[in-house]
Amino acid sequence: MADNRRNIVSSLVPFVVATLGAVCMALAFPKTNAGVLAPLGAAGLFWAWFGVSPLRAFWIGWLAGTVYFTMSFWWFGETAGALIAPFGVFLTLGPAIGDAFFGFGVIGALVSLAAVALRGRARVARALVPLGSAAAFAFGEWLRGEGLGEIAVPFANVAYTQVNSPLAPVAAFAGCYGITFLVCALGAYAAYALRMRAVRGSGIDAAAGLFAIVACVALAWTFWPARTLAVPAYRVAAIQGNIPQRLKFTRAAFTDALRRYESLTAKAATQRPQLIVWPETVMPVALNQSPELQARFAALARAVHAELVVGTFFISHDGDYNALYFFRPDGGLDAVYRKRQLVPFAEHLPFPALFARIPWAQNVSRFSTGTSDGIVPVDALRFGPVVCWESAFTDLVSGDARDGATALIVATDDAWFGSTAGPYQHAQIAQMRALETGRWIVRAASTGISGIIAPNGRYTEASALNEEAVVSGTIGTPVDTAYDAIGGNGVAAFFALIYALVLGWGRWRRV
Repeated sequence: MADNRRNIVSSLVPFVVATLGAVCMALAFPKTNAGVLAPLGAAGLFWAWFGVSPLRAFWIGWLAGTVYFTMSFWWFGETAGALIAPFGVFLTLGPAIGDAFFGFGVIGALVSLAAVALRGRARVARALVPLGSAAAFAFGEWLRGEGLGEIAVPFANVAYTQVNSPLAPVAAFAGCYGITFLVCALGAYAAYALRMRAVRGSGIDAAAGLFAIVACVALAWTFWPARTLAVPAYRVAAIQGNIPQRLKFTRAAFTDALRRYESLTAKAATQRPQLIVWPETVMPVALNQSPELQARFAALARAVHAELVVGTFFISHDGDYNALYFFRPDGGLDAVYRKRQLVPFAEHLPFPALFARIPWAQNVSRFSTGTSDGIVPVDALRFGPVVCWESAFTDLVSGDARDGATALIVATDDAWFGSTAGPYQHAQIAQMRALETGRWIVRAASTGISGIIAPNGRYTEASALNEEAVVSGTIGTPVDTAYDAIGGNGVAAFFALIYALVLGWGRWRRV
């Protein structure tokens, strides 16, 4: 009987260790911001995965991942949950369970598979297990965040916890997935040292792995193009009107928003900006069907003598679009950008034949998908616009840089998420896009956080959450990064290749 109890307890230990690791990783994000916990949490996961069968590792990963993503995604339903009550809880649990399956469950099985394949092999082969494991995790992060297409959920990437850490320069070369790889490699080599402590030379292997990671970071810092930046001279402003989401779509709030944003824009004009950005859907009307309002914004652009970017809707015979309107300083309409990456189950219903009969599906908006990057030349710069959710898709944003954008605009409506961790996580994501692309970013958020981000990932100006604000400052010319050319898909393919090579070594290499 005692032996049975001990066996049960020992079989539960990997689940407990992995779950505690997942909790540590979740605490690395805002609002706790304990970024140093990310590699510690990864160590717990890999320790659990290294010592069990692939099937068991899958279940351990799925459980731990569900805990991790539930903690990280809890803000998803802050406002929208009430619209689909009593199903609002699924706005968090649905993505959490799905992402845990692909990002932790499947990856746990792959990590265990590599560990099993290399068990009993030569020392050099065994020492490759942490490397392949970290590559598998980084690939899984890409898969759930971008590889799944329209149902991908690109939040809670481990790399975002490191935007202000010494690992940040790596993003210019390998993007957010490269940083995730290094964080996981730190954790994996620590787990390897613990699991293999009785094996001669395992400590030296782990130390060598740590040294290689430090060397990579040092090289990235040495050749980081954003270490030196040209003096910024192009003046910009972001307007934050702070209209709560519960009021936004009322008639009284529309009138107040119009007055408030015009007043704040006039205030911003005293700094003589060349570009002024309003947040996403700040005017919840189809502007192309309201000539009076369009004329009003054209007159405002003339009055402040700046390019004015307004978030609103565009409705035509071919669909309804979440859009940004660009008004020139002379009042002419420069361009209309239509959002390309829509939020699943919020802005559009993916796979409607499958999901249309769900009771709350009729509450899902039916926006159409834009097809153009919408890059707009403004004076000496070319601005690539992205709207809200789009800023979390690394390949979409780096694609704008490849297409010629020399600066980026992020217009977002984070009022949906109140004072939760959501606005802070989203603002952190924008820092990563600046690091990856080497572009200055002007970020306008309806209730915050608005700001100006330099190519080194740092906010040079920023507002607080839930306040009226005018964020003014200067931006400059971009720096070119290797990641612009490679992109997220290329980095993900590279990590898949690393894992395949490590697994292949284990299967074919003889002692």
